[in-house]
Amino acid sequence: MSRAAILTISDLASQGVREDLSGMAIRRILIASGYDVVATEVVADERSPISQILREWADAETVDLIVTTGGTGLGTRDVTPEATMDVLDWQVPGLAEAMRWATFQYTERSILSRAVVGVRGQCLIVNLPGSPKGVTECLQAVLSPIGHAIQILLGDQGH
Repeated sequence: MSRAAILTISDLASQGVREDLSGMAIRRILIASGYDVVATEVVADERSPISQILREWADAETVDLIVTTGGTGLGTRDVTPEATMDVLDWQVPGLAEAMRWATFQYTERSILSRAVVGVRGQCLIVNLPGSPKGVTECLQAVLSPIGHAIQILLGDQGH
């Protein structure tokens, strides 16, 4: 069973003003797909704290997958892609492109997402949008390839 962590990036949720519905949606999907969700956290839209948490989780080697939600748009406080790029060893652009393309059929605004996907060590990091609908559509589009990517990162040579 793969181990996952969920990082919600939201000024309002981090202040307790808004409920973390997107993080809960991700949790439900991952658990239903056989993942063990071992960590969750909510943080404000601040580049350095986001990067720090991603580094800590990936480097501790206690999770195989980190899924973030929020901060991927065009707003001035949307810094999740930059914070993620700060920690990646390399990108996996096809997954981010697939999410944008798959969700374009629901809303043409999905192509405005700046979400990135990449690897740090043996951990796959996936940025998702900040809405429950968006995280559901994006995860459904890439769950199978994410599972395969994790197998490869963990050393499964039968790929």
